[in-house]
Formats: sequence, structure tokens, C-alpha cells
Amino acid sequence: MGYDVNLIFKIIGIGILVGVAHYVLKNSGKEDYAVIATLGGLGIVLIWVVQLLGGFFDQVRSVFKLF
Repeated sequence: MGYDVNLIFKIIGIGILVGVAHYVLKNSGKEDYAVIATLGGLGIVLIWVVQLLGGFFDQVRSVFKLF
């Protein structure tokens, strides 16, 4: 499978975008929307990481012939 460096760059990009959005929204007085934007970015990254972990566990299962 090989781990792709592009995923790391995507996570960094999401982090930068969420950070800028959080900063702009918080300074404009919309702190609730800033928190929602942060949680949305965190959700996107967690979905990517869970998919990556699922592939990793499938690979481990196939190497050790567990199921």
C-alpha cells in the first residue's frame, strides 16, 4: 500500500485553512462559528486517519492471515 506523503500535505493544508478561518471568525466576533469550523476541520482529518488505519489493519490481517 505505501503511505502517501500527499495525505500529510492535505492535513497540513486543512490545518492552515482552519487556523485562518478560526482567527478571522474569532476576531469578527463570531466565536461560535469559529468553533464549528475547527470541529469541521478536525472531523475531516479524523475521517482520513480512520480510513488510513483501516487499511493498515487490513494489511496486518492479510500478512498474519488472521481471518
